[in-house]
Amino acid sequence: MSARVLVVDDLLPNVKLMAAKLSSEYFDVITATSGRQALEQVKAASPDIVLLDVMMPDMDGFEVCERIKADPETLHIPIVMVTALADSENRVRGLEAGADDFLTKPVNDIALFARVRSLVRLKLTIDQWRLRENTSGQLGVLKNNFSVRTESYEMARILLVEDCATDCDRIVLTLARDRNTVIKVDDCTEAFERARSEKFDLIMVSLTLAEEDGLRFCSQLRSLESTRQVPVLLVGDDADLKRIAKGLELGANDYVLRPIDRNEILARARSQIRQKRYQDRLQANYEANLSMALTDSLTGLYNRRYVMAHLERLLDRSGETNKQFAIITFDIDHFKKVNDTYGHAAGDDVLREFAARVSGSMRNFDLMGRVGGEEFIAILPDTNLETVLMVAERFRVAIADRPFPISVPGGPIAVTTSLGVTLAEINGDTLADLLKRGDDALYAAKRNGRNRVELRMAGAELPEEDKLNVTPINAAHGGS
Repeated sequence: MSARVLVVDDLLPNVKLMAAKLSSEYFDVITATSGRQALEQVKAASPDIVLLDVMMPDMDGFEVCERIKADPETLHIPIVMVTALADSENRVRGLEAGADDFLTKPVNDIALFARVRSLVRLKLTIDQWRLRENTSGQLGVLKNNFSVRTESYEMARILLVEDCATDCDRIVLTLARDRNTVIKVDDCTEAFERARSEKFDLIMVSLTLAEEDGLRFCSQLRSLESTRQVPVLLVGDDADLKRIAKGLELGANDYVLRPIDRNEILARARSQIRQKRYQDRLQANYEANLSMALTDSLTGLYNRRYVMAHLERLLDRSGETNKQFAIITFDIDHFKKVNDTYGHAAGDDVLREFAARVSGSMRNFDLMGRVGGEEFIAILPDTNLETVLMVAERFRVAIADRPFPISVPGGPIAVTTSLGVTLAEINGDTLADLLKRGDDALYAAKRNGRNRVELRMAGAELPEEDKLNVTPINAAHGGS
């Protein structure tokens, strides 16, 4: 996953070393050598994450962090504070200032890269919810003003998976300061059953369980829709750093090392609980406001009005962030034949099942809409060509691999889809350009036999036979 990283340090050798490390991992690195320059870069370059030195002469890292988190336009940017100060008091001060993590120099590369990737994943998810809220505002739906910092961290439900009685008692006593309810479990099987059947604001997992694999438990949590967004805080030892990095890759959100410092674990728990409640509020507010006005009542997908407004917003934003996105334009092959043969009730069954299968094959920050009778668009932000082609093929297989059940005699029936893929050109596309290429690719898939994926890129010459027969996305495909 590519990301833009702002490295801030008043010592140029430190900046160059950190930039070299991150560049070798294919991150886009920008730099600043003072607190004031950092604030300017945050505004001008929209970084995905900030690595912030604490000890700087004109404005220390704590103040820079507080200023970034106080601005509604930048408060969602993750900040990792980097310093030679190893004491827990400074770690807690940084976390309370709004930092998402605190790394001690010399920085362990494994921890650094895993932490950056984990926080960028979180930011990408939050960015998409914020972008959808902006789209809602453009469409006249009321937006609510709230932030992570205004969310409560008290009275949370926390699942603690720990088999060391001493550590367990210490953690429970610490979390009681915020009037939290802590469910103690020493077995991953029981923990998984409770996680999938109950609501938790945070799950804390020990990596030193005697008979269990905490990382496998994390993987199981991320495999289920009901537990995918619950924050996971790992508890480990210095020797567990490689496993912690693996845990962050699997989707864990944060970690704390033994010996457990009560103030630090409380600060990290509060940060994760606030993030969870903020994301839940964004999602609930968004879904409540848009469910009637901007979704398709049959499939539950976004409707054409919303999709087009969202695409316009994404095109504008891609110029600001220099990030590419892709669209997949697709429809149901021979859908008119389904309606003519089995009736419109069967056609509705097919549309609902089609939407469910494709939605189940998407990443949680992708977006799908129904833009016509049997016509759909999927929008994949921050995506390269290899990824979008892989996702499009996954869509195709999800539809074709098994028949569709219908509620009338004659089923189940075979259904296939044709898909057109294109990538948006940064600062070079209009909405009409983008949709035209997607439609060109879709028509090519139909002309070349259906049940296939075709690609059209900007600047590529369109075959003569396609030029004569392209049907725009805003027109009905009829007997497609």
